[in-house]
Amino acid sequence: MQSSRTSDNFFRAVADPTRRRILDLLAERGPLIVGEISEEFPDLVASGISKHLMGLRAAGLVHASRRGRQQLYRLQGEALAEALVPWLVLYERYWTDALEQLRNLAEGTSRLRPHPNARHTVRSPLVKHRR
Repeated sequence: MQSSRTSDNFFRAVADPTRRRILDLLAERGPLIVGEISEEFPDLVASGISKHLMGLRAAGLVHASRRGRQQLYRLQGEALAEALVPWLVLYERYWTDALEQLRNLAEGTSRLRPHPNARHTVRSPLVKHRR
């Protein structure tokens, strides 16, 4: 199953906080060269950043192109969607129901009801619960 393998590669790649931060930087600032990325990690050597970038490239999450003598890295939005959408669809009903319950609570039209497939109920932050 291709989408499962894609999701597995995505989660393996983003399991590391440095790789997640690199993705965050690229999302916030757009394409960056290795030196610009490395500046954000003063405790790591450039070769360490390069290894993280290689892992992100292998997972298809970033793309590198040449800019003079340097590599310019950019996010691969399609790869992010390809990895996450199939996985998120499996859980969509849980947050859709939770959002609907929150709306109903905000409008005062309904009480919280557990989703039939949920193992636990969603607790309202507005009501104190006893343990």
